[in-house]
Amino acid sequence: MSRAPFQVLVFPFRIVAERVYEYAIFRRSDLNCWQGISGGGEMQETPKEAAIREAFEEGGVPLESEWIALESTCSIPVVNVCGFLWGDSILLLKEYCFGVKVQSIDETNLSDEHLEVRWCPYSDALELLEWDSNKTALWELNHRLLVQSMKT
Repeated sequence: MSRAPFQVLVFPFRIVAERVYEYAIFRRSDLNCWQGISGGGEMQETPKEAAIREAFEEGGVPLESEWIALESTCSIPVVNVCGFLWGDSILLLKEYCFGVKVQSIDETNLSDEHLEVRWCPYSDALELLEWDSNKTALWELNHRLLVQSMKT
């Protein structure tokens, strides 16, 4: 399939106790940094479809999981991801962010893109994450979960 000109970022989360969440973050094998699951869309995929596929491929996240679309977005220079794949017409890729509720991540299902996964409370995950866009998306997800838990 052809590459679509966007990226996705996914943070798996689990509920540990009432109003207590942990987030799965992944250490990349190529950059040796911590981030959420990330990847590119394929042609004809929506950002959510790409997020579901990437989360399954890279972390074994079940396809039927509960998803939260986040408002967080950022722009990534194409040279940081896939080069000038579309010529000079597309220089930036928009990154769409999601949270996904899971019980666990099977480390034996990790793709070669990741060396390990670590479950962390919000504050620990925030300290480990490399990229500001990841920190912003995680803040939004954590905030949404806390607000939602206060309503129930």
